[in-house]
Amino acid sequence: MNEAAHEKQNMHDMTGGGTDERILAAERLRARMEADEKKRRLIRRIVSAVLILVFVPSVVLVGMLEWHDRQYYIVSMLIILFSMVPFFFVFEKRRPRARELTLIAVMVALGVAGRAAFAMLPQFKPIAAIVIITGVSLGSEAGFITGALTAFVSNLFFGQGPWTPWQMFALGLIGFLSGILFNDQIKSKWKLFLLCAFGAFATVGIYGQIMDTQYVFSAAQNVTWEMFLAAYASGLPMNLIFAAATVFFLLILTKPLLNKLGRIKLKHGVFR
Repeated sequence: MNEAAHEKQNMHDMTGGGTDERILAAERLRARMEADEKKRRLIRRIVSAVLILVFVPSVVLVGMLEWHDRQYYIVSMLIILFSMVPFFFVFEKRRPRARELTLIAVMVALGVAGRAAFAMLPQFKPIAAIVIITGVSLGSEAGFITGALTAFVSNLFFGQGPWTPWQMFALGLIGFLSGILFNDQIKSKWKLFLLCAFGAFATVGIYGQIMDTQYVFSAAQNVTWEMFLAAYASGLPMNLIFAAATVFFLLILTKPLLNKLGRIKLKHGVFR
């Protein structure tokens, strides 16, 4: 009896030890996979940032300095091309499915429709709010391409011109930054306040400054600091109206749109 009990105890120890070894091995494998995934995301984010923050503005500047704002359609197409590359980086192991592309198209259509619906109110538009919400829910790369395409497509109705590439970059940059700074869990009032504060800053400090800078370069050949200061001062009232509109639409659209996008992502397994 004692020998049998002793043998049973030895078998139990051996089995338990083997189980512990397998658990530890599985945990190490999971930790290694998580570390590799974080590394891939970091590399993807760096490449996306370089393309969006270096190559896209470089294309805009080449269009202004070398082509004298005459080839803005070509510049716009190049911006769309550069914005597609980071977007496809999200799907490094597979191609984006039609549902994911359709979701981007729907958000672009919402932005265009929102701009058209409030066309009678200067600068009071939901376009920046929709781009921000897209970046928050679908990621920074999707936010950039949504902003760029929204500006380009809406200008087919409101008028294309040398300002189009600048608008594409400005709105795309807002969508890109919103995806970096926020996730889709905007459930507390504090996070909503921060999102609205970002929206106000982005429309005045990013979109407004970029478009006022474009105005100076297009209006004068020999620019001076005084021209920039005058343009920024004269454009501030319109930029503040745009900021107020962005905050207003973020307050009323963030929760329903994020909930709807969240259900679509969960149901169809997109942007995960």
